[in-house]
Amino acid sequence: MKFDGRKASRVRMDHKQAVKLMGSDGTWRRSCFLLDVSQTGAKLEVEGTLDVLRAKEFFMLLSSTGLAYRRCELVWVDGTTAGIHFITADGKRKPTSAQAAAAQNSAQSK
Repeated sequence: MKFDGRKASRVRMDHKQAVKLMGSDGTWRRSCFLLDVSQTGAKLEVEGTLDVLRAKEFFMLLSSTGLAYRRCELVWVDGTTAGIHFITADGKRKPTSAQAAAAQNSAQSK
């Protein structure tokens, strides 16, 4: 479902889903709740100080063992709420569905 003028469809969580943020070097962690998520990013409610989110890159841990995670970068902060973008393996932001479809059509026409 699209809301708030988003380009990518987002799924709003009916119940708070606990996740953790962790620095890419593993030196810090923050507990937070997943408010909504899409293919390209998420909105989180962060517990504690947001100072550490100034890091260029960090991980969102989706499981308690850390086996499910996403590389992220901070986009915005509003009080205790933060918006993040997911980063792909090549270091770029994940493309939206429209961008991915356009790239695929471009590659097929060559």
